Amino acid sequence: MIESDSRVHPIRPPGSRHGAGREALRPHGGALSRGRIDHATADAFKAALAPHLAAVTAGRDRAVIDLAGVEYISSVGLRVLMLASKQVKAQGGALAVADLQPVVREIFEISRFNLVLEVFPTLREALAKLSPATREIPAD
Repeated sequence: MIESDSRVHPIRPPGSRHGAGREALRPHGGALSRGRIDHATADAFKAALAPHLAAVTAGRDRAVIDLAGVEYISSVGLRVLMLASKQVKAQGGALAVADLQPVVREIFEISRFNLVLEVFPTLREALAKLSPATREIPAD
């Protein structure tokens, strides 16, 4: 298990394969447990992210969105992430995504979204890189 300082905010959709860690934020409520971020779910995704993005403060905070449970993201979903990134940057923070499924990773690469957001292979790696106070905690 990784423990980080309170300045890195992992955001996990409900039902992600990582389970609920004590740092996990669940921005999707019941709107997106697994599956798609598309025209049908993008507004709920955006609304659920809003309070977490608002908590990111100038120069000290980073947010990591764990997309392990997301199997597809449309251009509407990418737009939500682009606007979230712009908001966080305007607040002086940083936003990253982690644990993209193969199809989502391919969509990010084709659309070049990997240049818009920092992409990490796993949430563990994202936390390790983004949190200067991250340290390994032995599993119980």
